[in-house]
Amino acid sequence: MSAPTREQLAQARVLVVGDAMLDRYWFGAVDRISPEAPVPVVRVNREEERLGGAANVALNVKTLGAQATLLTVVGDDEPARTLQRLLEREGVAALLGSDPQLYTIVKLRVIGRAQQLIRIDFENQPDHEVLAGMLSDYERVLPEHGAVLFSDYGKGGLTHIPRMIELARAAGKPVLIDPKGSDYSRYAGATVITPNRAELAQVIGAWSSEAQLHERAQALRREHRLTGLLLTRSEEGMSLFDDQGHTQVPAQAREVFDVTGAGDTVIAAMAAMLACGRSLREAMPVANRAGGIVVGKFGTASVSYEELFA
Repeated sequence: MSAPTREQLAQARVLVVGDAMLDRYWFGAVDRISPEAPVPVVRVNREEERLGGAANVALNVKTLGAQATLLTVVGDDEPARTLQRLLEREGVAALLGSDPQLYTIVKLRVIGRAQQLIRIDFENQPDHEVLAGMLSDYERVLPEHGAVLFSDYGKGGLTHIPRMIELARAAGKPVLIDPKGSDYSRYAGATVITPNRAELAQVIGAWSSEAQLHERAQALRREHRLTGLLLTRSEEGMSLFDDQGHTQVPAQAREVFDVTGAGDTVIAAMAAMLACGRSLREAMPVANRAGGIVVGKFGTASVSYEELFA
């Protein structure tokens, strides 16, 4: 399979729906222990803000060279304004539903001596009326996109996902889902879901052999009417289960530095390829290569067209 041209990718449009968040990093020096408690004192000397969650997925789609629209719910607060500014800077179109009662999701990581010392999360659940408005926006913009990607972090932003999947499939759009939790019935009818090993084991139980994995994965796929199930397996690469059976590609990471956001990169690459008209089996090696590149970077990161197709 030949790689898509820049022109082909530039015409591909992916609608990313889900739980967006702001990733904050505080970097500092650690040279003493606090007299108040047995914890390190971090003298912060640098701060970074990055797109996280569904926003990072949309950024990954854009960085690859495709067009991305992010549909999400945020609060009426400073992190929401920062999120919007970062999205505008990166060229990601955004439909941000505003809920005054919501804390825009923030994950604050404190880094000392090149290690993450603590992560602090700010979050709560969005209002149902705001989510209903999100569904209305979704119906309005769906026809303009070639693929739909749901980024589910279990934060409450995808209450209407069964209806959204139904609308997308009725419109002939491929639907990709990065799943969360153990109830995969809410993803019924999707084109492909992309769980990692721990996420899939939560649903089908731990497997003792490849044969048992294949049997259970295919049973799950058929039960929920999924075209494909793409299992990401870290150092073991990826496995795709579909009507043709099973195919696997080996891992391509040269050196694993940070797995943060690797799943975002994998599913973004899959979505961009499907929006270009490629099949799941054609998209899988590209997504595998993208994941192998991004784990060699620090924090939530993305992969460029040059890195992926050079």
